[in-house]
Amino acid sequence: MRLEAPGLADLTAPRLAWAPALPPELVARAASVAGEVAERLRDHHRVAQAIAAAATQSAFPRAIGWQPVALAQGDAGLALTCAGLDACFPDSGWDRIGHVCLAAAADGAERVTAVPAGLFGGLAGFAFAGLSLSRGTSRYRRLLSTLDDVLLPQVAAQAEGVDRLTDGGVAFSEFDVISGLTGVGAYLLCRVGDPRAAASLETVLRALTALAQDTGGRPRWWTPADLLGDEDMSARHPYGNLNCGLAHGIPGPLALMALALSRGVAVPGQEDAIDRIAEWLALHRADDAWGVNWPYAVPFAADGAPDYAGAAGEPSRAGWCYGAPGVARALWLAGVARGRPEWRSLAIEAMQAVYHRPVAVRHIDSPTFCHGVAGLLQVTLRFAHDTGRPLFAEAAAELTEQLLSAYEPDSLLGYRSWEPGGTRVDQPGLLDGAPGVLLALLAASTDVEPAWDRAFMLS
Repeated sequence: MRLEAPGLADLTAPRLAWAPALPPELVARAASVAGEVAERLRDHHRVAQAIAAAATQSAFPRAIGWQPVALAQGDAGLALTCAGLDACFPDSGWDRIGHVCLAAAADGAERVTAVPAGLFGGLAGFAFAGLSLSRGTSRYRRLLSTLDDVLLPQVAAQAEGVDRLTDGGVAFSEFDVISGLTGVGAYLLCRVGDPRAAASLETVLRALTALAQDTGGRPRWWTPADLLGDEDMSARHPYGNLNCGLAHGIPGPLALMALALSRGVAVPGQEDAIDRIAEWLALHRADDAWGVNWPYAVPFAADGAPDYAGAAGEPSRAGWCYGAPGVARALWLAGVARGRPEWRSLAIEAMQAVYHRPVAVRHIDSPTFCHGVAGLLQVTLRFAHDTGRPLFAEAAAELTEQLLSAYEPDSLLGYRSWEPGGTRVDQPGLLDGAPGVLLALLAASTDVEPAWDRAFMLS
C-alpha cells in the first residue's frame, strides 16, 4: 500500500483549481447570504436558541436531539462548518470559534459512557472536524492522537465483525457512510500518512472488499427486515432489502474504495469489488420518465430472490442521501479510479435526468443537505468542476437560485429544515440544518476547494 503525506489540501486531487461555477452576479448574492448565515452561527446564544427551538418545533423530536460529539447534529458539525469558513476567510477568527466547538464536543464525549466510531455520530466525525480545523495538520496533533487511541480499536472490532459475515445479512449501519466502516474510512483516508491510520484504513478496505464478494447467491451486504431499523421500511420490505443510497447503502463503500484506489491505496480484491458494485448499480436501476434513476432499495421476495421489478416502481428522491445524485457521484469516482468511461457517462446521464425532472418531482423540498437542495447543489458543483460541462454550471445556478429563494431572514439561522408535512424547524445541525446550506453556498461562491465534502463521500 503506497502512503502519501497527509494534509487537507490533498483531500482531493483536482485537475484544475476550484472556481465558482456561477455567474458573477449570482456569486455575489450567494456570498452575501452565506455571510449573513455565518454571522448568525457566530452567535453562540442564537445557536443555543435554535437547539432549544428545534426540539419543540419538530414532528420527530427523538430524531433531532443535539449530541455535542456528533457531526450530524452536534458541536462537531459546527466545528467542521467553522473549518470551512476558516479555509475561506482565514483572518476572520473562525478557527477560534471552531476551537470552542471542538471543546464542547470533547466535553460532550466525556459525559457519555461510550462514543461509537461512526462519522456522523461518533469519534471519526469528531476527529474529522479536528483535522479540518488543523490548518494542514499543524494543530490538534495531540487531540487526533488521543482520539485515534480510542477510535482505531473500535474500527478493528467493527471491521472484524463485517469481515466474518456469512449469508445472514448485515445492518447497513455496520458499513455505511453515516455510522459504519465507510464513514470511518473517509476520515482515515485523510490521514494515510500516519502509519496507524493507514493500517486501520487497510483493515476497513479489506472488510468492505469482503462485503462485496461474489457468493453466488444474494449479496453479502443485504439487510434482513429485523435489522432495517425502520418500522415502515420493515413493513414494506418484510424479507429484507439491498440499500441503494449513498448515505446508507452500497454506493458508499463503492465511493470509498474508488477514492482510496485513486490515491494509490488498495488491498487485494479491491478492484474486483469496485467493478462488481458498479456493474450491479449500472444494471439494477429504476429509470423513470426523465431518465436514469435508482430505487431507495431493492426488496427481497418471499422466495429469497431480489424483487427488481418491484424496486423499479419505486424511484427515489434526487438527494445526496438517496437517489441518482449520490449514486452517480459514486459511479463517477469508480469510473475515474478504474478507467471506465462508461460509468462516468452513466453518471452524467443520471445527473441530466435529475435536472430534467420538475422540481416537485425531485422530492427534495428542504433547502438542507442530507435530503435537500444543498446536497444536490454540492454534488452538482463537484461534477461542474470535474467535467467543465455547461450542463452542470447551469444546474448549479438554478439550484443556487432555489436556495437563495428559501432564505428566511426572520428565522434564527436564516435557513430551516422543511420536514415532511411542511413543518419548518430551526435546525442548527450540519446534516439537516443551516450549516450544511452555508457550506454549499461557500462552495458555490468562493475559489476555495470544499475539502469538507470528503465527509459526504463526494471527493
